[in-house]
Order: sequence, then structure tokens, then C-alpha cells
Amino acid sequence: MVGSTHWLRSLVLHSILIAAAAMMLMPFVWMFTTSLTPSAEILTPSLRLWPSQATLQHYREVVQAAPWLRYFWNTVVISTASALAILFTSSLAGFIFAKYRFPGRNLLFIIILGTAMIPFESYMIPFYLQIKELGWINTYAGIAAPLLIMSFGIFFMRQSIMTIPDELLDAARIDGATEFYIYRRVILPLSKPAMGALTILAVQNAWAFFIWPMIVTSDRSLFTMELGLAMFQRAFTVDYGRITAGSVITVIPVLIAFLILRRSIIRGVTLAGMKG
Repeated sequence: MVGSTHWLRSLVLHSILIAAAAMMLMPFVWMFTTSLTPSAEILTPSLRLWPSQATLQHYREVVQAAPWLRYFWNTVVISTASALAILFTSSLAGFIFAKYRFPGRNLLFIIILGTAMIPFESYMIPFYLQIKELGWINTYAGIAAPLLIMSFGIFFMRQSIMTIPDELLDAARIDGATEFYIYRRVILPLSKPAMGALTILAVQNAWAFFIWPMIVTSDRSLFTMELGLAMFQRAFTVDYGRITAGSVITVIPVLIAFLILRRSIIRGVTLAGMKG
């Protein structure tokens, strides 16, 4: 009786998970199949999981209509700069909040977490004015500026570093190690799983960033892949074929990175949740 109950519970649980996974995958399946569907067939009322005659025409049109290699390079530059900056600031601040005691530490940490609740749009205009005063309009620095610090990253790295025993740090201090040496040679190597997970989060955030690059740059040579996609949406019509083809091209690099680092992501999230 116990065995049959366990089997039934497992069946129900897996059925729910499969249904939820199917619901989340359906938009991606629709995007991929639409990118292979001829334009005349896209807006037909009949629902098809696969086009009657698959074509790569939309992909050819996307590549010919815009310099996607340039857009891809711009996105890689901005995402890499964002990820490196977030890894450094988050790991260093996380180390300080996890292993040091100083007045106002908890209050300062709460304030940093509170900034995550403030929408970027609420301070976007004054931030733009500051970027303009610095002369960073139409530059990589101006596009990447809001992506250099992540409050969630500080929280995430703090939770991970708290699992590192204090005895390791004390032993390094006894051997004459400086605090930065401890951070570089002890904290960072032991935080690799969490940093791998944070890297994916940072890259994904920068990769999909749209509204700020659209405001801060008008130079098409600095366009990201997201801005390139926006060119296929006209005032009164939407070119679904080109948009979905461009979206597939945009998603593939992030998907590949996730597949490569998926174990680090799972391990990093698990370790970060071990100590609150």
C-alpha cells in the first residue's frame, strides 16, 4: 500500500512537472517553427506545430538586412564587461558582508537589497543626464554603465561565502596573508560554483537589455542584438518571420552557455541557499 501511494505521488508530481515544462517550452517552439514558416503561412488561423514547407528565407533576410556579426560583437563586449564587473563587485562586497563585523553592516546590507526593488525606469532619466555629462553617449561605457553592479549578486555571493569556514581564513592570516590575498587565493577559488551561476545571470541580464541601449545610443554601429530585432517592427506591421528568426539567433548563444554551465548554476544556487 505504501509502495503504490509513493508511486502515485511520484506519477502526479512528474506529470505536473512535465506539463509545466511543456508550457514554458511552447513559446520557444512557436518561435522556432515560425522562423521556418513562409510569410504567407504565418498568419493563417490554423495552428501547426511544423510548417507545411520549412524555409530558411527569414534567416537569410535577417542576415542581409542588418550587420548581425557587429551586433553580436557589441552584445558580447557589453555582456562580458557587465559579467566581469558584477563578479568582482559582488564577490568583494559579499566577502566583506559575510566575513567582517563593523557598525551598520546589517543596515547597509538591507539598503543594498532594497535597491533591487526600485525599478530602473524610476531613475533612468537622472542616470541618463549623468551619462550625458560624462560624455558617454554613443559609447560602450554608456551602454554598460547600469550593468556593472547587481544587488542580487552581492546577496548571492554573501550567502555562498558564508558557507566557507572561518578557520580557513584564520589559518591564512596566521601564515601572514593579507586580506586581499585571502580574497583572491581562498575566497574566489572556493566560490567558483556560485560565480558560475552569477555569470549566467549577469550575461543573461545584459544580453536581453533593451530600453537603456535604445535611449543612450543612436549609432547603429553600437547596436546590440536586441536593438537589431526592433528594426523589424514597423509602425503598423510586425514582420514575425524576421523577428522570430532574429530571436532564435539571439537566444542560441545564451542557451549554449547555460548548457555548458548548468552544473555550476545548480551547485552555486544550492550552496548559496545552505546558509541564511
